[in-house]
Amino acid sequence: VQLQASGGGLVQAGDSLRLSCAASGRTLGSYTVGWFRQAPGKEREFVAAIRWTGVNTYYADFVKDRFTISRDNDANTVYLQMNGLTPEDAAVYRCAASRRVIVSAIRASQFYDYWGQGTLVTVSS
Repeated sequence: VQLQASGGGLVQAGDSLRLSCAASGRTLGSYTVGWFRQAPGKEREFVAAIRWTGVNTYYADFVKDRFTISRDNDANTVYLQMNGLTPEDAAVYRCAASRRVIVSAIRASQFYDYWGQGTLVTVSS
């Protein structure tokens, strides 16, 4: 499956963005999809994930109810709605997919097999 992340951009603190992760090649319907981010000089970190059913979602603590992950299996796309952005949210955001990741490891990037190229989010203060 090929993943294409989009929706990043330059925003001001407090603004919102919606990232999209569009899949091609295969349907995303049976995959867990996660969002990860990496800021310059920092390690990649987990942001959010959604199971293939779309019912179960998981978030990093720093999300603090600001972000919402959702999926539209008919559109073969997963979304990350980000509200209340702060300069600390600035990073390259990448989506990833996996059919083998289990819930206890859902925050671990090494269990995701397919990765998009990333979309840059810049937040000015």
